[in-house]
Amino acid sequence: MISINVHNEIAQLKSVLVGIADDFGGTPNLEACYDPKSKEHIIAGTYPFEQDLIKEIEGFCAILEKYGVTVYRPENIKGLNQIFTRDIAFVIGGKLVLPNIITDRKQEAEAITNVLSLIKAEDIIRMPENTSTEGGDVMLWNEYIFVGYSEKEDFEKYKVARTNKAGLDFLATTFRGKIVKGFELNKSDVDAKENALHLDCCFQPIGKGMAILYKGAFKNQEDVDFLTNYFGVENIIEITKHEMYHMYSNVFSIAENIIVSEKGFTRLNAELKKRGFVVEEIPFLETAKMEGLLRCSTMPLIRES
Repeated sequence: MISINVHNEIAQLKSVLVGIADDFGGTPNLEACYDPKSKEHIIAGTYPFEQDLIKEIEGFCAILEKYGVTVYRPENIKGLNQIFTRDIAFVIGGKLVLPNIITDRKQEAEAITNVLSLIKAEDIIRMPENTSTEGGDVMLWNEYIFVGYSEKEDFEKYKVARTNKAGLDFLATTFRGKIVKGFELNKSDVDAKENALHLDCCFQPIGKGMAILYKGAFKNQEDVDFLTNYFGVENIIEITKHEMYHMYSNVFSIAENIIVSEKGFTRLNAELKKRGFVVEEIPFLETAKMEGLLRCSTMPLIRES
C-alpha cells in the first residue's frame, strides 16, 4: 500500500502516475473531438502520431526517474487516449478523489485500477453524480484549493466546461480544512485561443512563491486581482494569449526549484532560469496539440510534506 500525500504543486515529488500514448487510437473523427485544439490539428492534417507521443512521454518519465521519482502507469486499453491522467483522479492531502469526468473519457478511469488497489479504500472519495470535475481544474496551494469552474449557463453551453458549481461546492464541503477558491474561466468550443480548458491551462503556482498566469482566461477581474495580490506582481510571470494557447502555464514541478518545461518555451524558460529555477527542457509539442502538456500528463500521488 502507498500513503498518498499532496498539499501543493511544488513539494519534492516522490511518486506520480504518468499517462501512456500506446495504442492511443490515432487521429479521431472530427465529431469525436471534445476540445477545439485537437479539432484544429485534425483539420490541418497535423494531429500527432503515436510514435512521436510515446517518445515525448517516455522522455518525460526518464527525467522524473532521474530525480528518484517512482513512476506508475495506467494499464493499456487499446484504442483509448490515456495520456492526460491529471483529470481522471487527483490527490488532496491524504485522500484520492475520483471525479465525474465527461462521458467521452470515462473509460480512462478504468485503466488505473492497478494504482487504486495500492491505496486504502477509506482514502478514496468518489464524487456524487450531480458533480463534475476534472483534475486540471484543481490546483493545490497549501491552505488553498484553487478550482477552475463554470456556472450553470456556461457548463450547459460548452463541451469544454468540465467543472461545475456542484463540483466546486463538493470540494469545499469535503475539505473543510482548506480554503476552496473558485475561478470562472472563459470557454470556447471552437477557438482554442479563447478557451481555457482547465485552470492549469492558464495559471500555475511554482516554487519560491511565484506563479505563471494568463489574465485573459478569467471571466472576472476580481479573480485576476486576487491572484495578483496574493502572489505579488513581482512574483507573477505573465504569459500572452499566444503563449497560453501553446500551454506555457502547463509546466510541471518536480521540486520547489526544479521545473520540467517544453524546450521551445524559450522566453518562459529563460525567465525561470533568471529567477533561480533548474529547468529540465524536453520536447512535448506533439502532446500539446491535444490541448494538454506536462501537468496534464501527470497525477502526483506523494509529495514530501
